[in-house]
Amino acid sequence: MLKIALSGCNGRMGRVISDIVANKKDMEIVAGFDINTEKHAEFPVYADPFEFPGKCDVIIDFSNASSTEHLLAYCEQHNTPIVICTTGHSTEQLQNIRAASAKFPVFRSGNMSIGINLMMELLRKSASVLGENYDVEIIEKHHNQKLDAPSGTALMLADAVADALPYDAEYVYDRHERRAKRPAHEIGISAIRGGTIVGEHSVLFCGRDEIIEIKHTALSREVFAVGAVDAAAFMASCKQPGIYDMSDVIASHSN
Repeated sequence: MLKIALSGCNGRMGRVISDIVANKKDMEIVAGFDINTEKHAEFPVYADPFEFPGKCDVIIDFSNASSTEHLLAYCEQHNTPIVICTTGHSTEQLQNIRAASAKFPVFRSGNMSIGINLMMELLRKSASVLGENYDVEIIEKHHNQKLDAPSGTALMLADAVADALPYDAEYVYDRHERRAKRPAHEIGISAIRGGTIVGEHSVLFCGRDEIIEIKHTALSREVFAVGAVDAAAFMASCKQPGIYDMSDVIASHSN
């Protein structure tokens, strides 16, 4: 029986993950970590992971970027793998995550959907073929409660494109103060926040007289929760320190 600790258990994604794991026969949530310690399921909830007296095989983190370093300290002390699904980390926090991965297994992804991760492969191929003859624009849409902008997923997609372009791309998030034509070597990233949009990401390759659009739409939060649970099962079997992502999970399914 896989024992999971769930950070951010009382948030939107935490509730969805709790429901998914409750229907699994080979795993269980043994503890929740949340600033709101109200109990909504069978497992106990702690405001601080160090208050948890038991043991777990892996932690799923869907909380807040400000909680990450405290969770990493817990994982280092207990040598516990972690699946970081939270986004909005600063450059310093990302450096700390990478440093922690030298001590124990760390999974991090800006998006837990398998579809998004396959989309990244399509973007790399498209960018390598279309090259500098097409302008790249990314539009992401989320609900009005999302804190970070642009989304971690939008940045993942931008990175996938940039990796395959024949030039060093500049990420541009705001053009309202620019009074000039669009430079060729940039990737525009626009964020929309409204209503209850779960998540929608479009990448446009805009050329002369044609537009190629690659788009992913999440219709429910369950697609992200399923990916997080799959990642937890994968990470629980990882013994080597290192940084892992969804490509490793996808590869494990194909082996």
